Amino acid sequence: MDKQKKVWLITGAGRGLSLDIAKAALAAGHQVVATGRNMQKVSLAIGHYDDLLVVKLDITSESDAVAAINAAVERFGKLDVLVNNAANFNAGYFEELSMQEIESQVSTSLFGPMKVTRAALPVMRKQGSGHIISISSTAGLVGGEFCAAYAASKFGIEGWMQSLQVEIAPFGLTTSVVNPGFYRTELLTEKSTQYTENEIADYHERRVEQMKFWKGANGLQPGDPAKLAKAIITIAGAPQPPLRFLGGADAVGTAEQIISTLQQQTNAYRELSSSLAYDQ
Repeated sequence: MDKQKKVWLITGAGRGLSLDIAKAALAAGHQVVATGRNMQKVSLAIGHYDDLLVVKLDITSESDAVAAINAAVERFGKLDVLVNNAANFNAGYFEELSMQEIESQVSTSLFGPMKVTRAALPVMRKQGSGHIISISSTAGLVGGEFCAAYAASKFGIEGWMQSLQVEIAPFGLTTSVVNPGFYRTELLTEKSTQYTENEIADYHERRVEQMKFWKGANGLQPGDPAKLAKAIITIAGAPQPPLRFLGGADAVGTAEQIISTLQQQTNAYRELSSSLAYDQ
């Protein structure tokens, strides 16, 4: 087998960024395991390729995750790259969101990738190679109004992946977190975004403005997901893939602002913060 040809498993490949990643990986000559809850939808979206395997995968199901990984290895003999991207968006002010909505967000956007990764790790460890790419967000770098549950799940991705990298590096495995900015995917469509129906009067005016913004932004995001997909193929082919990749000029700007803010916060109480050890 061509050493440059890798086996990719991509979650949520029936639409959005995952679909673009699947197409980009196939165009680059790789073998792709495209997964989704609806296999027919995934197949229709991607089309026919000899190097394509479509597998049913609900990322919230541990048994589905194990079955998908097993199917990938049975068909292609290995698993080189896992892309965790399937996610949703439960939007609303924290106090308005029900615990069921919050748990649904975390179950899909954090626990789902964890379940798929847990299924993939034994295969990658045995190989002594493998690359886990988890799609986070700028909401994984900074919280924002109306995004409490979503940001919590993405901040969880950040901490989990950074910890995982240290744990699995001795086995020859690598990780990358991708922080996209605003991309014209299907995240803000009714298929992926759910706005809480529990309204608290004190939030009403701001809620109206937030709803107007998020619904109005759909289809007008500046980022081209096809370009981001190609960039992800590029970083996956690097001799040393980055631990973090910022997707888009807006993501770069966000990161730079966070660096500046964190430096200001560090300096503001540096003396007090540094005075808390036991006296010698």
